Amino acid sequence: MRFRHPDGTLVHLAYCTNVHPAEDLDGVLAQLARYAEPVRERLGAGTLGVGLWLAADVARALADETALARLRRELDARGLEVVTLNGFPYRAFHAPVVKRAVYVPDWTERARLDYTLDLARILQRLLPDDVARGSISTLPLGWRTPWPSERDDAARRRLDLLARELARLDRPVRAAIEPEPGCVIETTGRLRRTLDQADPEWIGSCLDLCHLAVGFEDPAAAVAAAAPVVKAQVSAALQADDPADPETRRALAAFAEPRFLHQTRAADGRSWDDLDEALAAGGPGPWRVHFHIPLHAKPEPPLATAHDTLVDTLGVLLGGPAALVDHLEVETYTWDVLPAELRPGEARTLVDGIADELAWTRDRLLALGLHEVIS
Repeated sequence: MRFRHPDGTLVHLAYCTNVHPAEDLDGVLAQLARYAEPVRERLGAGTLGVGLWLAADVARALADETALARLRRELDARGLEVVTLNGFPYRAFHAPVVKRAVYVPDWTERARLDYTLDLARILQRLLPDDVARGSISTLPLGWRTPWPSERDDAARRRLDLLARELARLDRPVRAAIEPEPGCVIETTGRLRRTLDQADPEWIGSCLDLCHLAVGFEDPAAAVAAAAPVVKAQVSAALQADDPADPETRRALAAFAEPRFLHQTRAADGRSWDDLDEALAAGGPGPWRVHFHIPLHAKPEPPLATAHDTLVDTLGVLLGGPAALVDHLEVETYTWDVLPAELRPGEARTLVDGIADELAWTRDRLLALGLHEVIS
């Protein structure tokens, strides 16, 4: 989906396909048929943006021209376009247990650089002809421990190599570092130090609005620190105002699940690497939890989402006289680990849920003064 900001910037909205498990090209193509095209039809959109997640083995296979042409044909035939890729998970993002494995390989390792360059070469071939540039979101260097100074130096050298290789591509593709709680780059303040050492033409930030909220960051200050903002992931964090309340603790416990890491932060600065650790420690709130909640489907009280941070950050990014980002990606990958009452079922499918999230985001963009470009 495309929108025009009052300053003339073309803003792209997509949903991220890391919500679907696929470790080979056939699986990716099946996703497009089963989910992406029906989402487009449900929204009545002529063209739908998809933020593809391509596992490392798929990205390597798409070096073959025939395979890549097959993917491009399927996208075109189903009314789908790609301007951004999610290059954060390397593979096995839907394994029974992911947790900290999602940060491997990190930016000290050659494999991370090679994977990101594979994605860049694919994306330049998938970009629509009338699109100025593509983007690839990537992890915030790695998990914070162990991270001695020599690892920081190694990661910086990899990012320098990345920038040089991106500059050689036929079409512009920019990398976007995504701060995340618990990682080397957890906040936009720490991100600024890395961006100041990188080439701003090729490397900027990806602001995940759930992560921003979990860190209790101020939207305006965070956007300023993260410039240039290459990409934003529209996502909502779980919030518990009174985690000491027994009913609230019971409700939170339903979100403590074994697949993904759910970093938890308290407003007073306390932090835990996973929700079960926070529940064991206890203490006053409010708490915010790294659990991507569907944008349109808030949990029942006593839980909530950090809705104000989400809306306020979108306002900072796109509500002013100039668009500060042009790639938006709805990234709720947690649908099948949500508590039962929030999961898609027979009456409302995953297609319905994704379409409703995109419709929610579309309404926010229109309220900010953008206009939908009908294709």
